Amino acid sequence: EVQLVESGGGLVQAGGSLRLSCAASGFTGDDYVMGWFRQAPGKEREGVSCISATDGSTSYADSVKGRFTISSDISKNTVYLQMNSLKPEDTAVYTCAAGTWCSLGPQLYDYWGQGTQVTISE
Repeated sequence: EVQLVESGGGLVQAGGSLRLSCAASGFTGDDYVMGWFRQAPGKEREGVSCISATDGSTSYADSVKGRFTISSDISKNTVYLQMNSLKPEDTAVYTCAAGTWCSLGPQLYDYWGQGTQVTISE
């Protein structure tokens, strides 16, 4: 059974940084993709970033390019999202997901974590 567990969320002031982690277990191979999504109250889920475990290729939403960095540690089956220069509009529940194609569309992901709250104050 695939399980994804996020950690690292919290409350920070605008301009600050946070690093989210997503620990994955239950995969039988390394040809998977991990993605980060977020959903703010009253808004649709938004793809933030994804990374391929196979070749390390990444993709970012325009809203986070230059501020967020996704990375992975295959030995630990963990994916990270380093978030810098945070803005109040980054406030959302951040959820990691696992799939087979690096895309910012949630429909291509098969497994989802529970999410972690990120709140950015003015």
